[in-house]
Formats: sequence, C-alpha cells, structure tokens
Amino acid sequence: MPTEKIKDGLDVLQRLGVIEIVFSGGNPLLRDDIDEILEYASRRFITTVYDNGSLAVKKIDALQNVDFVAISLDTLNEKQNDYIKGVPGAWKKAMEAIETLHEKGISVTVSPTISQFNISEIIDFTKYFTDRDIPVWYCLYSYDTSDEDKLFSIGKRENEFEIVDRKALAKVCDSLIEMKNNRNGIFITTRTLDAIKQFSLNGRRTWKCKALQGFFMVDHLGRVAGCHCLKPVASVFDLPKVWGSPRFESLRKEYNECDRCSYLCYIFYSLHASVAGNLEVIRDQWKNAKLLLPQARTKMINRWKDVAVTN
Repeated sequence: MPTEKIKDGLDVLQRLGVIEIVFSGGNPLLRDDIDEILEYASRRFITTVYDNGSLAVKKIDALQNVDFVAISLDTLNEKQNDYIKGVPGAWKKAMEAIETLHEKGISVTVSPTISQFNISEIIDFTKYFTDRDIPVWYCLYSYDTSDEDKLFSIGKRENEFEIVDRKALAKVCDSLIEMKNNRNGIFITTRTLDAIKQFSLNGRRTWKCKALQGFFMVDHLGRVAGCHCLKPVASVFDLPKVWGSPRFESLRKEYNECDRCSYLCYIFYSLHASVAGNLEVIRDQWKNAKLLLPQARTKMINRWKDVAVTN
C-alpha cells in the first residue's frame, strides 16, 4: 500500500481502540517511506519494529520515535547464529545493531527464537544481555502445519530446530520465572512461561486463542486475519463495519477452539486479552518500566491507567 493508505489504515485502527502496533516482516525497514510511517504510528500507538539487524543502523533516524526495536538474535555463538539465519555475517550485523541502538538511547531489545538448536543456552543468553540492561523477549520455534490458505507463510518444519526435549523447555521456563525475581529485563510474563511449561510437559493448553479479540494481523495489502495461520477475512478499512458483526463473533468462537499453533506472541495476547489480563501484565512487568524510554513509559502508563479505569 502507498504511504497515505497506510496512514488511513492506522487511523482506522486507532478509532477501533488498538493501542499497540508491531511492524514485522519480512523486514519493514526495507520500505523507502518507513521513516514517515513509523513517525505517524508512534504518535498513536505503542510501536515496536522487528529487524534482523541488517538495516537498523542504517535506518536509525527512523527508529528514534518508536517504543521498542526488537533485534532477532538466537545465540551468542557467531557461527551457529549465521547457520540458523542462513546468512553469513548475520551475527555481526545484529550485534552491531544492538550495541549501536543501545548506545544511542533507543529502546532496543533482543529477541531469540527458542529451538532445540539453542535451548541449552537461553539462560546464559538472557543473563548476558540483561546484565547490560538490554531486555530480552522470546519467540518459540514454529512452522506451517498445513498448506491451507493463510495470510502468510513462516516456513516448513525443520527437524533440527523443532523442540523435542520438552523437559528442557520446561526447565528453561522455571529458570526464567526464578530469574525474574532478582533480574530486570525479562520481557515475558510468569503466566505465559507457566503456560508454555504446562504445554511442553503434558500438551495441555491453558489458554484459548483470542484471535480477532486480543490480536489480529494486517498484511502489506491491508488484508486482516486473526493470525498468520488463517485466511484473510476483511480489509483494514472495513473493520469498523464488521468488528461487531455476527460474522466476526462467529469467527471468534471458531478461533477460540483453534489449536493449530503454539506461536508465543499469540499465547501471550490470548492469556492477557481481558482487562484482568492487562492488569496482570502491569503487575508482572512493573519493575521493568525503568528500562523503557520516557515516551514508552508514558504510553505504557497511560494504557495502564485506561485499563485501571475500565476495570
């Protein structure tokens, strides 16, 4: 979509009550107009940008106003990280981006994807960055489970990355929960970690999917889907008309029973979709507020005040 159409779409989302926007990809920083888009979005939403480290330094001016820049990095081992990413030099660029953005006062975080390949070093990885006041938030290795029509694909199953040591994953969850008691910068809630632990040990889902309630996806064409696994159901410009429609209510009930994925961000937004869930995030992450830039703190506090008033 052209710049002005994207702005129009952001206006629609603001009127709908959306409070947080995550720009991911692909790589959103590849857009020539990304400076203008991020500046526009950051005045309206809590705004996060994902990057693999390849463009963040070049686009540093565009990132000045956003609330979080999440750099994808999976291990402290340079050769292993480049192997995972499939790109020689990926580790150096990511580390340079993390260090440069941190030095420039931009709220950078590190986002490892936990897989069988790196599960044994996630705790040391977390300690390394949180010791440097760089927060960490996490992804779980995931893949397309079918060839059905979907908003976009994230890739096919890779055996060496699929987590088969479920007890090791549960142990990571326990360790992160314990670390949160005396360490700042672990950007994941205890409830989310406990849900992952229970799912890894016995396959029990302690959440119901809240697609089209707590979260939804919008692609580069403005098509809206509950998540990337699902087919588009509307245009972003039609959301005000269809959001409260019987059709969307029916879709929400259908998605509520969906068990097609264990995508970590969907688990988080599903667990914390309600007012009570938002308040739980506040209590869980309050001590991390000092790691945020002033504008990010202000937005988060305003959001939490709104939640408290609603409650």
